Parts: sequence; C-alpha cells; structure tokens
Amino acid sequence: MRLHLLLLLALCGAGTTAAELSYSLRGNWSICNGNGSLELPGAVPGCVHSALFQQGLIQDSYYRFNDLNYRWVSLDNWTYSKEFKIPFEISKWQKVNLILEGVDTVSKILFNEVTIGETDNMFNRYSFDITNVVRDVNSIELRFQSAVLYAAQQSKAHTRYQVPPDCPPLVQKGECHVNFVRKEQCSFSWDWGPSFPTQGIWKDVRIEAYNICHLNYFTFSPIYDKSAQEWNLEIESTFDVVSSKPVGGQVIIAIPKLQTQQTYSIELQPGKRIVELFVNISKNITVKTWWPHGHGIQTGYNMTVLFELDGGLNIEKSAKVYFRTVELIEEPIKGSPGLSFYFKITRFPIFLKGSNWIPADSFQDRVTSELLRLLLLSVVDANMNTLRVWGGGIYEQDEFYELCDELGIMVWQDFMFACALYPTDQGFLDSVTAEVAYQIKRLKSHPSIIIWSGNNENEEALMMNWYHISFTDRPIYIKDYVTLYVKNIRELVLAGDKSRPFITSSPTNGAETVAEAWVSQNPNSNYFGDVHLYDYISDCWNWKVFPKARFASEYGYQSWPSFSTLEKVSSTEDWSFNSKFSLHRQHHGGGNKQMLYQAGLHFKLPQSTDPLRTFKDTIYLTQVMQAQCVKTETEFYRRSRSEIVDQQGHTMGALYWQLNDIWQAPSWASLEYGGKWKMLHYFAQNFFAPLLPVGFENENTFYIYGVSDLHSDYSMTLSVRVHTWSSLEPVCSRVTERFVMKGGEAVCLYEEPVSELLRRCGNCTRESCVVSFYLSADHELLSPTNYHFLSSPKEAVGLCKAQITAIISQQGDIFVFDLETSAVAPFVWLDVGSIPGRFSDNGFLMTEKTRTILFYPWEPTSKDELEQSFHVTSLTDIY
Repeated sequence: MRLHLLLLLALCGAGTTAAELSYSLRGNWSICNGNGSLELPGAVPGCVHSALFQQGLIQDSYYRFNDLNYRWVSLDNWTYSKEFKIPFEISKWQKVNLILEGVDTVSKILFNEVTIGETDNMFNRYSFDITNVVRDVNSIELRFQSAVLYAAQQSKAHTRYQVPPDCPPLVQKGECHVNFVRKEQCSFSWDWGPSFPTQGIWKDVRIEAYNICHLNYFTFSPIYDKSAQEWNLEIESTFDVVSSKPVGGQVIIAIPKLQTQQTYSIELQPGKRIVELFVNISKNITVKTWWPHGHGIQTGYNMTVLFELDGGLNIEKSAKVYFRTVELIEEPIKGSPGLSFYFKITRFPIFLKGSNWIPADSFQDRVTSELLRLLLLSVVDANMNTLRVWGGGIYEQDEFYELCDELGIMVWQDFMFACALYPTDQGFLDSVTAEVAYQIKRLKSHPSIIIWSGNNENEEALMMNWYHISFTDRPIYIKDYVTLYVKNIRELVLAGDKSRPFITSSPTNGAETVAEAWVSQNPNSNYFGDVHLYDYISDCWNWKVFPKARFASEYGYQSWPSFSTLEKVSSTEDWSFNSKFSLHRQHHGGGNKQMLYQAGLHFKLPQSTDPLRTFKDTIYLTQVMQAQCVKTETEFYRRSRSEIVDQQGHTMGALYWQLNDIWQAPSWASLEYGGKWKMLHYFAQNFFAPLLPVGFENENTFYIYGVSDLHSDYSMTLSVRVHTWSSLEPVCSRVTERFVMKGGEAVCLYEEPVSELLRRCGNCTRESCVVSFYLSADHELLSPTNYHFLSSPKEAVGLCKAQITAIISQQGDIFVFDLETSAVAPFVWLDVGSIPGRFSDNGFLMTEKTRTILFYPWEPTSKDELEQSFHVTSLTDIY
C-alpha cells in the first residue's frame, strides 16, 4: 500500500514551507511471533489474527471451534516492525512526534533501535517525541506482550489482597484477570462472545513534524445560558509551543449560518498551552437545536476556527456544531417514595427507547463504515432513539458517534469497566486517568452523548456481593471503588465536561447512591435510578414479574440466530440443538435449556423426526419466544410512564439487552452478526412506535393503554377486533368514540372484563379467539396493529396449518411480496436466507387473507434470487 504525505495545515509566508507535515505509517508492516519461527506481512490498522487469516495461515476465527483452536495466537508475544523513508528533510523541523491513536495493548516501542516508550492501554492515544532519534531512513518496532500473560502477571503482583473475579465462568471458555489490563474487557470472553484477546496496532499511526507550535487537541461544548436565554460556545484548544519566544496572533471563529464571526487576540507562551475561548451567539439569531430521532431534526452548523499566528503560521479547524441541552431529572414524585430518573433534551422530557451496543466484531479492522451505518440505520428504522455503549467493550470509533449525531441516536456512554472489581495502584490509576481525559476530549463535542456512566454493574456486584467477599473485607473494596470512579473518573468528567450528567454506575440509584456515600445498599431499587433485570424462570407473558422501575437500562432473553447465519460457521454434524457445536457456542450457563423452558410455557416444542427440520424449527421458536418476551416487558415499561401504582412507576426508559452480535451464536441480540434482523428487531419496530396501543389483562379484565411519544396532542379512535383462530373474518369489532391522545403520556383507553368480551363476540372462548387493535384517524392508521393472546398458543383451539404463498414483484430498488394465506397464522416469518436486507414487517400475526410486505435489499439482488431463497414459516408449521 502506497504511503501518503499529507499536508495538514496552511503554508507559511509565501507558501514554500509547510507549518506541519504528517506522514502516515498505515499499510504493510512485518509481523513475527515470539521465537521468530513465523514471519508474515500484516496491515495497519489491524491485528495478528487478521494478518494470519489474510495469509491463509488460519481459517476464519469464527468457524466452529476455532476460538479454542487459535488460543495460541493470544498467548504468544508478537512484534510489529517496519522500515521507511521520510519524504521530507528532517533537519528543518523543530519537533517530530510519533503518534499512535490506538495500540492493542501492551507493548515496548523501539524507534531506530532506541526504546522511546511503552503502552499498556488500548483506549489511550500515545504521542512520543522522536526529534532526537528520527533520521531520513528509519525503523520502528512494537514488541507486544500477550495481554493474557500480562494480566496474569499484574494480578500475581497485586499481593495485598485479591481483586475478583479471577476468571470467567468455565462455560465462557475465556481467559483470566481481564480487570488487570486496560483492554476491551469482553475480548477475554463474555456470556455472548468468544475469547479473542487481540494484539496489534488497531488505529492510525503516523509521524508529525512541526515548527513554532502545534495544535494537539480541539474540542468544544455548546452551553445554554438560561438567565440570558442565549447560546454560547466554549472552545478549548491545546497547543505544543516549540518556539523559544511567545507566539502571538488572533483567532477568528465563524459560524456563517448563525451570522456569527468573532475575533480574539492570543499569545502562546513556550511549552504546553491551553487556549479557552467563549463565543456568544446573539439572542436575535434563531438557533435550531439538535433533537433525538422521532422528536425533531438533527440540525448542525458548520464552524471554522482559524488561528493566524506569528511567522505567517495559519492553523484552521472545521467542525459541525450542534446545539442542545441535556438534564437528568431526579426529583420527588407525588405518591411515591424515592426520586424520578429521566432525561430532558432541550427542556423536553423524552422516553429513552432502544438497546445496548456491544462491539460489532472481535476484530475491529472488520468493522467497516458500511457495517456501522447498516447497524445504526437499523436502530432508527426500528423507532429507537437511544443506544447504551456498554462498559465491557470499546469507546467506539469517531464515525460511530458522527453517525449517531447525524441520525439522532442518543448515546448513554459507559466508561470501559464491567462486571469486575479493579485495582487502584498508582500505575493503574495513572493509565485510567490518561484514558478518561483523552476520551472526554475526543467525544465531548458530540450531541448524541447524553450521559457518562462510570461502569457497568460494578456497584451492584460489590454491594450484592457477587464475589463472596467477607463482610470484614468489604471496606477495602468500597474504598477502591470510590477511589476509581468518584475521586478519579468523576473528577475528570466534572473538570472536562460540564455539558452532560455523570453517574457512577449502571444500575445505580443516582442521587440516592451519592447520598449513601457512593454505594447503595440496593443499587437495583425500583424507586431510584436505573435497573437491570434478567429472569429466565418466571413466565415472561406475566407483566407482573417485571419491576415497575424508573428506568430499565438492561433486560432481555436469548435466542438463536437464523440458520443462514449459523450455516457459514458450522458443518452438517453441528446442525442440532444438542450438538457439540451448539453446546460450545452457548456461553451462558443453562442458556439452551432456559430458552426451551420459556418457549415451552406457551408453545409446543418441535417434534419432527427430521433432525435438521427440528433444529430449524427450534431456532425459529427461540426467536418467537425472545420477541414475545421482550415485547411484553417493553410494552409494560412504556405504559408505566405516566402512572404510579403501589407507589411505583413513572418509567422513562427501556433499553433492552442487546442490539448486535459479536459472532454467530445464541445471544440476547436483536441483530445477528452481519446485521440480519431477528424477529425481535421487527417487533421492536412496532413496540417502539411513536404511537402505540398496549393490551394486557389484570384480574380478568382486558385493558388497552395508549402510549404517545409525540410532542403534540392528536384526535383519534381505537379499533378493537376479535378473530377466531379458525376464521379470517373477525367475529366482532368495536370502535371507540373519538378522543384526544395527549403527547408524552400513557393513558387507559379501553377496559372490558374478559368474560363480557367473550360473550359479546358470540362463540368465543379464551382458547379459540385472539384480539387485535390499532389507533387511527379518518381511516388512516396511526399505530401498528397490536394483539393480545387470550390463552397460550399451545392451547389454541381451531388453529390449523396455514398455506401461505407469495408473489414477488419489483418496484425500483424495492421488492413487493404479496402474501395470501388460507388460515389465520401467528408469527409469520419471511426469510430470504443470506440475501442481505430487511422486510417492512416480519414475525406478524396474519388475520386477513392477503397482506403486502416490502423487502429493502442492502445489496444489489434480483427477483430470481429472492424467489429461489424465499421461505415462509408460521407457528402452524411446527404444530
């Protein structure tokens, strides 16, 4: 790969000499293992696993049992090296730095055989002064140490007391002591992912040369002055001044569409200098704010900042500025103890609806721009407005946050600590301090990020004693916890970013946690903060098992990915639910049994004599179960937003676990590895709709609540229909009087004892009938059509095998599927195998003879390909 000489900044004086030059070292490097027996080329950015695969030395790491077969890669110590010639005259530059945007993870760096530094943190950016060692022709080496071996050494050296957990559960087939290395925590394995502790240079690496001064960092925050009712912009720039004399000049800041241009005089003294500027936006100018998806437009303004400095040095930065405020409201609620926990964006209360984001791949060089956009478009296409970037993964790449800004996806940003206690020796704290300070500077200008959270589940782990710490030793660990998350991370956030709130953990009790000296006796309280809930034993169709909490930030159920996804990484002997492969791929203890147990509560389990058919039917049924369980729970949270029942309620957030998969395996995800939508994701498109009727029973009375996320009130009607399982014609229907649905509320719209509903609808029994309902105005559908089962489908009377056919036609880039069924069909699933794309709806209850569904391909495809791959399944096919 050809290296590029990049002219970053404007020319000095007459333009014959650049003020700064940047020379990228991306491209081909040489990689060798610890004893030198294996040497191969490898790409930067990249990792050793990818290099081995690209050279044909290993198979796809995700194929069958290769996570175990290739464990040797992570246990070896690898060296990256490169020789290169710098295409400019070194002697003309006062300062030359080596910049490493991301090193994974523990390495010693030699430049021209001189040790210039070390790295120990995957999440930090490193800069090394090489002015005195750089030449025209250079060599560079990064000598990596296995992160697994390094973590074990660090743990062993921590002799004062144990810092649990030592190792993950055996079912995860992972590595130990991940809490002792600042690396992607889930790379050592998790209950939904494999163990691939990678090594390599995973981000950009380059040489920077400059004279006079250099702009190291540039960041900004919009601030709204309530008293003056005007917007301001705080801009912070960090310089390295290498001139022996002060450097003077001016800064011109321009935001043309806001009719803003301001000029400031500055003088930079030699050394590291910070310039803070305050830009006032005239209150006479209308500033359009950034809104989350579904609440408004994501308006941004182009800004240029030009530093005109002595010696003809011009430094220009451009950025997009978004204006919005975010408040975390924790205040008393009438009729309930505790405090609220909800977000206001630009003074408007918003129900956060979405999911939790994990790394899109174990190997970050596989995460392309196209994949990120595909996954994030799937977020907004499913009516979500929020993702929680979970604390066991990575701080995502810049493009992720830029896309979230563009698409209106709010981000709950964890710092990268999860499900563990951590050491607090000075070396560890120093590394964390550098990491956190860097990430705040890098990310604070993104409007999409609405909150910082110190960690994932570590307050709960400590106070609920997940690691069986003796009561007498607990104060040691509480002290470490407060030292890391409060005295260090929190202080860094307060100093570096005043534009958004910070909480120490998730789940947490928020203000109550603070009042209890930063650790609550019950961090998962329904009366404060956010909660996490996983319950695989209770019946998920019973809404009473769910917590009527202020905010649900994690909850979910597992399912298997589709056969077309699994087929790529397995062989024929793997295609059964109890195969060695299926058991190996399940990293959650008892997960396969839990799925079948939960499915068996309401569905007949597959009984085919054909093992492959049984496997495919079981996969389908786990997706049905997952979708229905998460639907029931999410709808419960959404209808709880406006009410207090038994002193609990005012739920203002539902983020299910989890959005995406890191490999092809059973998990809680709604998007399979590569982006294919599971049934759950299609359900999410409906249960997160801006207007939604939610049906449920309580004490043998059927209720329908109307839920609105809209900013305005709308007049509408509710239609309620009842079908028998044996007929495509409704046996009865009812339309309410017109009513006004208030924006931002959930209210009861319909109430009827089940016995009266059954009597009103003629020959209905619980087992023979099903209810559907929707909101409309002037015959225009305003909501998805929802439904309520009066009994378990396995008890359904009159349900018969549905013959469903499809005629496929093409309209431009979209394909039209005209469906026709011979009978009522629950959970109709349309599948086109591995052809990438999504349907307009899927997994639906088909109560009418015909229905039209659209297919949106993600890549060019043909009608013939779709017809050859198309397959339709409904629940009646496995009964």
